[in-house]
Amino acid sequence: MSITYLFKFLEDGSELKIETASASETKPDRAAVTPAAWTQLAYCQCSNCPLKREQVEHCPAALDIQPIIEDFRKMPGFTKVEVTVVSAEREYRKTTGLEEGLRSLMGLVLANSECPILKKLRPMAHTHLPFANQDEFIIRSAGTYLLRQYFNLKDNQATDWNLEGLVNLNRELQLVNQALWQRVHSACERDSNLKALLSFFTLSSSVSYSLETQLNKIKSRFLNETDSLQAIAGQKET
Repeated sequence: MSITYLFKFLEDGSELKIETASASETKPDRAAVTPAAWTQLAYCQCSNCPLKREQVEHCPAALDIQPIIEDFRKMPGFTKVEVTVVSAEREYRKTTGLEEGLRSLMGLVLANSECPILKKLRPMAHTHLPFANQDEFIIRSAGTYLLRQYFNLKDNQATDWNLEGLVNLNRELQLVNQALWQRVHSACERDSNLKALLSFFTLSSSVSYSLETQLNKIKSRFLNETDSLQAIAGQKET
């Protein structure tokens, strides 16, 4: 089942509905959409992009977000909206700024992209959490990665319990986000899409630069009272 984002603009009551494919669905044919110039692979190509310009004409991630950019490019990020997110399992609703709603939507779309780097986030799309905050992003990101290591263990493959691969992945994501920001900058007349990408970039940065700090902030939530006291005592000793 697809995941639907419904944006209701509180100032005038108008609505805009965006339907996205779920992580397990086949994506709609892009042939009906004329690719914008900024979707060309050679235009602001990511420095770590593994795709070859002579083989691939357009950036897959840029093509995926082009409809969103075109729908919202004239709208400022502070525009007040009521965002309703509907999936087969549940419904979310939040009154917020357009920037936060777009960050959530674009995060889902990018995680479902055929970009060789972004597609590594596809397991996150299977458990999409709209409007996730910093702690929720860290928990889901680390939890998804560790579950993958468990499956690797069962399949007698190499495992990474120290999350080094997660840090490296998010370093790659930063480069992708920076290049996407440059692409979108040329298409946006206002700031909503730019702010959405910047806030998504900030979440990735927290994993690559301060993962240990972020994990320590939430550590007590995963320990019982005795474990928490022992952990605190251990930190004091070191």
